[in-house]
Amino acid sequence: MSFEFPLPDVGEGLTEADIVSWKVAVGDTVTVNQILVEIETAKSLVELPSPQAGEVGALLVEEGQTIEVGTPIIRFGGSDGGSDNAGASAPAAGETQAATEGGGDAEGGATLVGYGAKAASSKRRPRKGAGVAAPANPSQAPAAPEAPAPAAAPAAPAAAPAEAAAPATASAGKPLAKPPVRKLAKDLGLDLAAIVPTGSRGEVTRDDVKAAASGTGAAATAAAVTSAGSAVASAGAGSSGELEERIPFKGVAKMMAKAMVESAFTMPHVTEFLDVDVTETMAFVRRLKSTKFLGEDVKVSPLLLVAKAVAWAVARNPRINSCLEGDEIVVKKYVNLGVAAATPRGLIVPNIKGAHAMGLTDLAQGIQDLTALARSGKTPPADQSGGTITITNVGVFGVDAGTPIINPGEAAILAFGQIRKKPWVVGDEIVPRDITTLSVSADHRVVDGEIISKFLADVGRGLEDPTLLLA
Repeated sequence: MSFEFPLPDVGEGLTEADIVSWKVAVGDTVTVNQILVEIETAKSLVELPSPQAGEVGALLVEEGQTIEVGTPIIRFGGSDGGSDNAGASAPAAGETQAATEGGGDAEGGATLVGYGAKAASSKRRPRKGAGVAAPANPSQAPAAPEAPAPAAAPAAPAAAPAEAAAPATASAGKPLAKPPVRKLAKDLGLDLAAIVPTGSRGEVTRDDVKAAASGTGAAATAAAVTSAGSAVASAGAGSSGELEERIPFKGVAKMMAKAMVESAFTMPHVTEFLDVDVTETMAFVRRLKSTKFLGEDVKVSPLLLVAKAVAWAVARNPRINSCLEGDEIVVKKYVNLGVAAATPRGLIVPNIKGAHAMGLTDLAQGIQDLTALARSGKTPPADQSGGTITITNVGVFGVDAGTPIINPGEAAILAFGQIRKKPWVVGDEIVPRDITTLSVSADHRVVDGEIISKFLADVGRGLEDPTLLLA
């Protein structure tokens, strides 16, 4: 008796994930908690452990495929059904429910904590705006009303081969295809209606889409790029490919875009700027580096002092460290300091928990660990939630200032610009000094101009005289 393991919700409310790489192969014998596969969610890369011990019978999805929560990804035991039709493989409704509610112990193997009995875990989360919850996996779902099975349509005459080769469509004119296949076609810029289906029920399969994209399938000459209207695109996929690049809009990039739209169009942003003389801060950073005072392996940078200055200024202006929840403004008496990080997968904002209570050594280590995890792409979801205020270091890109967008759930974000030598008035003389520009964007529903100005001025004061931060 075989057991199929469905893609679980790894604890961040995801609805889908990409299969990045398999860590096992068909025929391998695995143990409980052995890593099976690496997936990419909208927030991070996650390694999924095995819920039971046993032999791998089949890998049901391919690397690079986007699947929804609840879709079977691997079969333990029997190898029937293989991975030849991985995108369409799914257990019967009863099998899925039994496997999920039984904690994945179909063959008496040990069960991994976290994948156990959970009544809702076998159901797919409804997409936003959907009126009815979707079934647990694509193969259980009946054809949508606008796309019934081809058998319901009048039979085409046998003498009309051209019509027989056309994609199977419903009365509404939409081709049959499962949601992941539709998504793939959309990501590749292909029109499903122009792809000749080869599925057993007349549906367009993943292989059909890939063939059309590569120009090797029967429908390659008919598949049209959705950005039609470009003279280059109409000249052929080859010439278009040289002048355009299509990047799938998903994962971290899509999640961040959603967060930024939500923030920009729900919070009235106000931004203030301040030029600051950070000559003393830079001298302090050089001393910390040369003396290794914070530790041999601890990286010291101006960002460390900016982080400390923000935590110090928050203590003096606690209202800046708040958020709006319904009819209440929640002022938080702790600082979970977010640091915006640009990664190959997109922008993420992990945060250092309890930054308000940290000395320079702990804060430096926190920034160093946060940066290393972000670069590896394995920042856990917990590190990206619960932030109270954020820093974005635009100076590393040679930028002086900006008007950053507030992270949802917070009231302010500070942008730290590049440090450069500028003429500065000291006493009655003009001398070269290290100058940076700070800018703060804040939610004007939660804080007014006075609070924003006092907070920004305090951050600047702490950077002008870093000894204040050590008091």
